[in-house]
Amino acid sequence: MDLLDPPIDKAAVAARLDALVRRHARAGNLGIQVLNVVGGRAEALLDRLPEGVRGRLEGGTGQALEVAMGAANRSRGMVGTQPGWLNRALTTAMGAAGGFGGLPSALAELPITTTILLRAIQDVAGEYGFDPTEEGVRFDCVQVFAAAGPLDHDDGADLAFLTTRVAVTGKAMQALIARVAPRLSVVLGQKLAAQTIPVLGAAAGAATNYAFTSYYQQMAHVHFGLRQLAIEADMSHAEVLEAFRARVETPVKRG
Repeated sequence: MDLLDPPIDKAAVAARLDALVRRHARAGNLGIQVLNVVGGRAEALLDRLPEGVRGRLEGGTGQALEVAMGAANRSRGMVGTQPGWLNRALTTAMGAAGGFGGLPSALAELPITTTILLRAIQDVAGEYGFDPTEEGVRFDCVQVFAAAGPLDHDDGADLAFLTTRVAVTGKAMQALIARVAPRLSVVLGQKLAAQTIPVLGAAAGAATNYAFTSYYQQMAHVHFGLRQLAIEADMSHAEVLEAFRARVETPVKRG
């Protein structure tokens, strides 16, 4: 019979929590890259989109998520876990291509980028020992998209996605997509708007996709890192999350 390893000690728990807090802080700083390129404010980006596009974003985002789930899962049978830098390189190239052709090409690129983003989140889950093909882990991967996005600096919104735990069923997954889609549609709308800045085009598209992919990878590390820590420290997820929140509110010193 295999023996379980003893829970890690308090010092190790504290060190792991501090590392995850630093990841969370890095994720929150990524949007500055985008805003420096486009020379605007996050709140004003959506106003750049035609009204008809803004009206279709939420429904289109829900559909894109459902398609992305199927495509990302199928891709695992053909391509194994990829290093994080490769997923960032892929989405950066996609963003440049999408931005080069303006709004039509940016819209066409959106479902593909969403799929690569989800696949990147799944790869992070695998790094922490979670099987991305399991229904519960797939649920958690989609849940990462409920984070606020790199252009939103509301720590409360960034942390809210960590708290939801429900029984995973087909209906629960549909309910999750319905809940995530409105927030993600705003994030993707900002991305689209940044990609369509006149003259900048491809550069803005590349910068936004790099920042967005890096952001969701970092948030996935936070999400699954906390899940793994709860298991290895023999603590409840609520206890680990409470300790993490306390550190976010009182950040650790940067080296």
